[in-house]
Amino acid sequence: MLVSAKEMLTKAKEGHYAVGQFNINNLEWAKAILLTAEEMKSPVILGVSEGAGKYMCGYKTIVGMVEGMIEGLGITVPVALHLDHGSYEHAYKCIEAGFSSVMFDGSHYPIDENIAKTKELVAVCNEKGLSLEAEVGSIGGEEDGVIGGGEVADPKECAMIAGLGVTMLAAGIGNIHGKYPENWKGLNFDVLAKISEECGDMPLVLHGGTGIPADMIKKAISLGVSKINVNTECQLSFAAATRGYIEAGKDLQGKGFDPRKLLAPGVEAIKATVREKIELFGSAGKA
Repeated sequence: MLVSAKEMLTKAKEGHYAVGQFNINNLEWAKAILLTAEEMKSPVILGVSEGAGKYMCGYKTIVGMVEGMIEGLGITVPVALHLDHGSYEHAYKCIEAGFSSVMFDGSHYPIDENIAKTKELVAVCNEKGLSLEAEVGSIGGEEDGVIGGGEVADPKECAMIAGLGVTMLAAGIGNIHGKYPENWKGLNFDVLAKISEECGDMPLVLHGGTGIPADMIKKAISLGVSKINVNTECQLSFAAATRGYIEAGKDLQGKGFDPRKLLAPGVEAIKATVREKIELFGSAGKA
């Protein structure tokens, strides 16, 4: 059964650790992440971008698959299914399809419109017992065609959005999606500290978790980050393992071309990445 991310993130904030949001792209992704979370007794958030939602044949397909897996694999840890960087329209589509958590990314709207739309979604999510993530200051890099330059959020604007009753807040602190460039300046901890101060108990979200050094991740958690998003890193490890399998000619040996065999090394690579992140974030044994 899917749960809202509210309780797991409240506990994470109080316990000074973070819950990982790992984005899913297909059955293999979801299965690898769920099995690893169960093995490590960690709560987990499965993230779905709008592009991945389309690729997996719509949000209802994803809800059916994930709920079926939780039952079929005997998963006992808390699992939230979360729309990542959702538009206003898609937030409603996911609510209707049975997601347990949504992100409304209103960061590109004027602040007044972002507030109005967020308020409306707060009411709907509260009524249905879902968690809601909001964003202030767009996150850099590219995700599903949305490009941002690693902006730094205004702590006062963060406090305004946090005050609307959202469950968690994503604030830009110089983080970006995808691979970090050579000249990346790092996370802005002064701003993060101010945002944390302004937002009180609100769990903060760090997008673009791939490639941020471990010491920065730990410092961000100490300053109130309770949810960290990882996507690119799983994709890179999956691709490298799949490449290795094919380059070694294993797909040409016996039934090595069977997709279950062909994708198995990639699945193991995702598990290893998720395991490493859960340990780094400190959520192992917290389920």
